[in-house]
Amino acid sequence: MRTNKAFTLVELLVVIAIIGMLVGLLLPAVQQAREAARQMQCGNNLKNMGLAALNHESTAKTFPSGGWNWNWVGDPDAGFGVAQPGSWMYSILPFLEQNALFQLGTDGDIESITSTQKAGAGTCMATAIPIYNCPSRRPAKPYTLSTTVYNADKPSMGGRADYAGNVGSYNSGASSSNSYSDWSTGRSKVKTKSWTVSSHNGIIYDFSEITMGEIRDGTSNTMLFGERYVSTDYYENTTSYDDNGEFSGMDQDNCRTAGTLSSLTIKQPLQDRAGFIGSQEFGSPHAGTFGTVFCDGSVQRISYSIDAAAFIYAAARNDGKPMTLQ
Repeated sequence: MRTNKAFTLVELLVVIAIIGMLVGLLLPAVQQAREAARQMQCGNNLKNMGLAALNHESTAKTFPSGGWNWNWVGDPDAGFGVAQPGSWMYSILPFLEQNALFQLGTDGDIESITSTQKAGAGTCMATAIPIYNCPSRRPAKPYTLSTTVYNADKPSMGGRADYAGNVGSYNSGASSSNSYSDWSTGRSKVKTKSWTVSSHNGIIYDFSEITMGEIRDGTSNTMLFGERYVSTDYYENTTSYDDNGEFSGMDQDNCRTAGTLSSLTIKQPLQDRAGFIGSQEFGSPHAGTFGTVFCDGSVQRISYSIDAAAFIYAAARNDGKPMTLQ
């Protein structure tokens, strides 16, 4: 007698249940693998930016400046250093194989703002650079830019960045006395070296021109750049927060602090979250740690629960204190 082979309903349900369990176990592992890959890419971004900053230092003899303030963007005719109104991210473009972008708006006229310069700066602002975005947070694409810019035909949409320069163990955003609204005043301050010298003790801030010799604590003990905290509410949207482009001069959108040296009061680094804006903290979307690059080019991951003194000493270039991230 011939019999037909088939699954019973019970056997089929058991198989479906097993498959469901396996999928449930596999999905978290896949997500973790993807996040590990994104975190590695983020670390590569920091590494390449660190190498670019070191090449900048080798060429200009100083680390990239933080620029003037958020109302100014990069001008190729201004070169490097305190004469450059744009951000540190603008200054390292030539060392990231982005010299063509850096040169947009070149007009040979350093003493005035021309239509050529403003048009080129506007195109530059509209360009999103993948290396300036953490892949775990958001893609490199144009986002809304809402601030006033004096030396560019500002586009409504442009690139934003997820990394910040280390201003040190104190951050006031930018010195208000350095917030010039006209080009001639800024140029005069540069020529006469009469800008307000900041109290920041890090590496990158308004009108900064830090040399290797000024990093008294050692390049391997001093932060250069790091991931910055951004509320998940502002990944896509913006009002008056996270509203500057990657090439605007010093602002809390591109410079952050570790806290206050005198009182060892930490600005605790944070993992991105909803409901808390935060505008001075380092941080990232990654769990447990955020990425930094130090002045020797080494990439370090720092715990969100790092000791206050260790973090503040890592941010200050000349506090004379021993520092360990362990």
